Amino acid sequence: MLAAFPMTLTMRTFSFSLLIPIHIVTLSGNIIIILTVWKSHPLHTPMYYFLVNLSILDICFTSTIIPKFLTILASDNRLISFQSCLTQCYFYFLLGSVELLLLAVMSFDRYTAVCHPLHYTAVMTPEFCLCLILSCWLAGFADTIIPTLLITNIYFCGPNVIDHFFCDAEQLLKLACTDIRTIQIVNLCCSFLVVFGSLIFILISYGFIILAITKASKVGERWKSFSTCVSHLLIVVIIYGSSLFLCMRGITLAAIDISKLSGLMTGIVAPLLSPFIYTLKNNQVKASIKHLVIRQSLGV
Repeated sequence: MLAAFPMTLTMRTFSFSLLIPIHIVTLSGNIIIILTVWKSHPLHTPMYYFLVNLSILDICFTSTIIPKFLTILASDNRLISFQSCLTQCYFYFLLGSVELLLLAVMSFDRYTAVCHPLHYTAVMTPEFCLCLILSCWLAGFADTIIPTLLITNIYFCGPNVIDHFFCDAEQLLKLACTDIRTIQIVNLCCSFLVVFGSLIFILISYGFIILAITKASKVGERWKSFSTCVSHLLIVVIIYGSSLFLCMRGITLAAIDISKLSGLMTGIVAPLLSPFIYTLKNNQVKASIKHLVIRQSLGV
């Protein structure tokens, strides 16, 4: 059973009424990004290929936790089977791992575009981009499958109440009646590899980008180079800012566990903001959306 948040009926009704439009806007915004890139030939470039995959991840990510959360808010039905719980836990961390790795790949794309513009098309070929995307999925799968398989062999007992609004691995392990130190070490190592590995890669990439920008002779050239990275940087700050909350597990803020706030940020807020950030900060995407709307209205 999921404990979720302590709420009165009025609070549940308000939260449900708020979450429904948020989920619809999240799905619609990311679908619009996908369709815009698919229909607009000028957007058939590596950066937008990665953006489409990020939108697909956001759709899957938010759809992994919101439906069950909506059920809890609508009917107060907090029950969830072990199989469903383990499946939700696996896909949440799989999609999260792939997203972090994809953000690292996108930073490499920006590094190549800013630091080696003349070689960009030769390096970031469609085939190479596909290999990078597949590598993110394979690495994410490898990172999450081992801890998940270890969890399936654990004997659970006790109250069977998970203190979260979705099946978080750490909260799930608290219900174990056997020694979980090995699994905790494996979880920590896997998380460290993905979270800190991708973050270090992003920091190194942007270190070279900033160095290249500072060498630009004109202010206009500096801003033009940096503007291509703004949207990606904002998403990185949101995602990794949320991940840092996980380091504060056990601390409570206004009676709400920090890990729950992190779950809200990564599973609901980030997928909601992502399409807006990439749309509002990108004139090319906005122009393509307007062009598609005009074409649809004219029936072209």
